[in-house]
Amino acid sequence: MASRGNRTEHKHPIPRLYLVTPAVAEPAAVQKVLGAAVKSGDVAAVLLRLAAADERTLINRAKALAPLVQDQGAALLLDDVPDIVAHVGADGAHLNDIAAFEAALGTLKPARIAGCGGLQTRHDAMLAAEAGADYVMFGDPDQRQHRPSLDAVVERVAWWAELFEIPCVGFAGDIEDVAPLADAGADFIALGDWIFDYPQGPAVAVAEATHRLAPVEAAG
Repeated sequence: MASRGNRTEHKHPIPRLYLVTPAVAEPAAVQKVLGAAVKSGDVAAVLLRLAAADERTLINRAKALAPLVQDQGAALLLDDVPDIVAHVGADGAHLNDIAAFEAALGTLKPARIAGCGGLQTRHDAMLAAEAGADYVMFGDPDQRQHRPSLDAVVERVAWWAELFEIPCVGFAGDIEDVAPLADAGADFIALGDWIFDYPQGPAVAVAEATHRLAPVEAAG
C-alpha cells in the first residue's frame, strides 16, 4: 500500500483510492460488486468490515473475499480484527482509535500494515505515527456515524501533508468530497460504504472518483 509520488517532486501527487465495505455478513452478496469496484480505478487497498460473528466465521468470510482484492494488486485490510489477519492471509488491519492501535501493534508489526483512524486530535495522530502507523486516517465516521465537516477534514489533511512523511488517508463522505481532499494533499482517498449504495453501483462510483482525481495530476 504505497503512496503515489513524492511531495518534494510534486505539490499534490495524485492520490490512490482506499475502498471501505459495509459490514459483510454474506460474502456472496458483495463478491460481484466488490470485484468490479476494485477493477474500476487505482485502488490501493480495501478495508473489509465484517459483521459480528465467531472467529471461524469471520475468517471464512474474509477468505472468501480476499482473492477479489489481492489478485488485483490491492492490499486487504481487516477492520478492527487484527487477531485474524494472519489466519486470513490479509495484508494488515485498520484500528479505529489510538488505544486499539497500540494494542494491535505486537500482532501486526513488522510484517503487516497497521493503520489508525478515529483520531480526534492532532496529538493522537502524532502518537499513532510515533508508534509506527503505516498511515493515519482523517474524517472517518465515529460509532454513531458522525464525522467532522469537510472543511475540518481538509484542514487536518493539509496540516499533515505539509509536515509529515507518513501517508494520510482522507475519508470522503460522498463523491463531492473527493477532489477537495485530494487537493489538500491526501495520499489516499477513502470511499466509504456509501459507494455500495451509489445509484449506478460501486464500480461506477470508483470510476467517477478516479475521474475527479485527474485534475489534481494536471495541476501538479
